Amino acid sequence: MVGVQNPTTLEFLLEQIRDPLSPSDRALIERAYALAERAHNCQTRASGEPYLYHCLAVAGILAELRMDPPVIAAALLHDVVEDTGVTLEEIRREFGEEVARLVDGVTKLKYIDRLRAQPEDGEARRTTRDEQSAENIRKIFFAMVEDPRVVLIKLADRLHNMRTLGALPPEKQKRIARETLEIYAPLANRLGIWQLKWELEDLAFRYLEPEKYREIARAIDERRAERERHIQQIVERIQARLAEEGIQAEVTGRAKHIYSIYRKMLRKGVSFDQVYDVRAVRIIVNTIPECYQVLGIIHSMWRPIPKEFDDYIANPKDNSYRSLHTAVMLEDGKTLEVQIRTWEMHWEAEYGIAAHWLYKEQVSKRDLAFEKKVAWLRSLLEWRNEVTSAKEFVESLKTDVFEDRIYVFTPKGDVIDLPRGSTPIDFAYHIHTELGHRCRGARVNGRWVPLNYVLQMGDQVEIIPAKQGGPSRDWLDPAKGYVKTSRARQKIRQWFKQQGRAENIVHGREILAQEIRRLGVPFSVDEAARRLYAEFGYKEPEDLLAAIGWGDVSPEQLAPRLIRMEEERRREEQRAAPEPQAPSERYDASRPVLVENNPQGLLMQLARCCNPVPGDEVIGYITRNRGITIHRRSCPNILNVRTPERLIEVQFPAGEKGYPVEVEITAIDRVGLLHEISGVLKDEQINIARISVDTRNGFAVFQATLEVRSAAQLHRALARIEQIPNVREAHRRR
Repeated sequence: MVGVQNPTTLEFLLEQIRDPLSPSDRALIERAYALAERAHNCQTRASGEPYLYHCLAVAGILAELRMDPPVIAAALLHDVVEDTGVTLEEIRREFGEEVARLVDGVTKLKYIDRLRAQPEDGEARRTTRDEQSAENIRKIFFAMVEDPRVVLIKLADRLHNMRTLGALPPEKQKRIARETLEIYAPLANRLGIWQLKWELEDLAFRYLEPEKYREIARAIDERRAERERHIQQIVERIQARLAEEGIQAEVTGRAKHIYSIYRKMLRKGVSFDQVYDVRAVRIIVNTIPECYQVLGIIHSMWRPIPKEFDDYIANPKDNSYRSLHTAVMLEDGKTLEVQIRTWEMHWEAEYGIAAHWLYKEQVSKRDLAFEKKVAWLRSLLEWRNEVTSAKEFVESLKTDVFEDRIYVFTPKGDVIDLPRGSTPIDFAYHIHTELGHRCRGARVNGRWVPLNYVLQMGDQVEIIPAKQGGPSRDWLDPAKGYVKTSRARQKIRQWFKQQGRAENIVHGREILAQEIRRLGVPFSVDEAARRLYAEFGYKEPEDLLAAIGWGDVSPEQLAPRLIRMEEERRREEQRAAPEPQAPSERYDASRPVLVENNPQGLLMQLARCCNPVPGDEVIGYITRNRGITIHRRSCPNILNVRTPERLIEVQFPAGEKGYPVEVEITAIDRVGLLHEISGVLKDEQINIARISVDTRNGFAVFQATLEVRSAAQLHRALARIEQIPNVREAHRRR
């Protein structure tokens, strides 16, 4: 575990450095401390602590990871160029090129345009902040390719910021915690640094879902003593058996971390007790043959559970993780999970990419693992110029890099690593761009499947290509589920971009028209293109239409701008409208509509079958004993009515009354999702009368009754909700 107690003095920091320091290395760290102390003199953090404590804490985390002296020195100095009067040239002159390069790398990762005046408008300010954050994250990845140690310093900096997050306002806590959970913790995982990953996850979860965090933490505390007693008994049995076989090994219980428990509860749809009752041990031996020997011993002691064995020694994970995983059934019916690895594998699993410097005397034998860990970073550069939007880059990272992974096989048995949720088309583009373009069918485990089939762990995939041809435009439609990865989507877009301009313009007009109809905004395609082309950076409206046609501009990007155009149009109408005349008759809130020629003042009510709201095209139906029921004209009950003579024209009056409408939102579950959905509804001034959520198999389905003033208000809100990451669909139920 990364050191919990942060150093507050140079002496304490030096004690945390486990490897012997040469006189020159010690002097380097002492000089770096002296400069940091002088530069940050009188500076304090939000917690009130001296700023120097933060520099020491970051250096201490890296010392626990056993990083080399230049990294420790750079960690002490990581904020001096940005926050004090010290220049990079002074650092280069005093500490040499290596330390200066590391400090410069960390400095460049800070938010861009920090000194730029922020817009007054709240939405614009939030958008600017998001763009800055996205640009910062993109810079992290390109800096990593130059020297991954820069990012280790950044991760240590983020970890200490998370440890001290309580001093910040709640809104800022949640924003930083969400970014940590979505970007920094998965980044630590991809770099193989388990020590940082689990602590970043648990700290972020603590601020995003404080009640759930406390509930799980309290349950762990209540069960800890009993669980540790059971684990110790298992450890002693295994140690005794291995000693009988002459195998030297370290056997320990494995701690379960709060966020991983929560994730497993969601993923498997089980209770805390069902997750926590699973016991787990780790066995560390000296050689690879001993790993397999120990596996056989464990399987002879307890009955192995089918389909719970994974050989990550023969088939390492994408982040180079190697171990044997198995699960066995104990005598009491409980499950025991077992990890078996060598000491070398253990250090690589715990320290990840940092192990490259930990064992730098033996770098040659570790270069392959090190190169594999950063190979996926270098691959990002292949399409750096194709993805100009920082926000698009970050969203693609969340899909292609940070989401859970699956391992599938080619017909020849090669292992292919893809994000969970990938399809045969994603698989084809991963193998080769041309195979993706010509993909026409797929067989999984020997049987034909549709091209939007979701691949499962261990599937064997065979792609059936056409002799010639290209991708289908349907593949770019998110609702049809053909493509999961941004990499495949980008290659499809590039193919269509190379097709004829006239063809792309035609398809662009169709897509824009469809989005206008979906949102219910009163614009023609030509008017929308004329008002939006410059905003997207194009020289004329037809350039925008062509870009929509080949997929460079998506419906998701068009929707918020079309909604904004409609809001501007309505504001202009209101400014130009004459002063309203005082109504001759006060409107009764119990009568939700105005009716022409209302016979005998009949009672009126909204139909529950279609829940009409202002802005819907409505019609009244005179019932036998319940007065007039108001329906949407598209309601099936109205379309199939057998007594059309009982229909009557109605309209909603102007007013601020809220009308109930039921909506359904489907999303891939994640922490903070409900908070973001509620935030959109709050911004739109929509009241939530009722909401429930059903989570299973990693998905969340929200059923809500909202009180809206008009159909346009509802359409705007649903369109904005569909822009939230992980949300797949938001629609009106009836």
